[in-house]
Amino acid sequence: MTYYLIKIVVTSALIVAISEISKRSSFVGALLASLPIISVFAILWLYIDTKDITKVSTLSTNIFWLVLPSLVLFITLPLLLKHGHNFYVSICISVGATICCYWVMVSILNHYRT
Repeated sequence: MTYYLIKIVVTSALIVAISEISKRSSFVGALLASLPIISVFAILWLYIDTKDITKVSTLSTNIFWLVLPSLVLFITLPLLLKHGHNFYVSICISVGATICCYWVMVSILNHYRT
């Protein structure tokens, strides 16, 4: 149980730290957010939990392919905001577009894995 609490605290602290740093410097916040810190921790936790290199390799590969559709959020959100759309509407549209792109990518990956 202590191990799970450590995982939750470390991961949550990273998100809060990035949010707080972003208030002072959006560039430094963006730099930290763009680093694959959460992915590295997920890979680390998986290895510590399983010691299974195959699972770690598979997770890393899957993260790579699923980063691509996530980029849609970072393209659509600033475009919508720059065109004067409401923040909440813009974030909802951006998340929706990203979900659609995830669905397309997962469909493509499933097609080529079978």
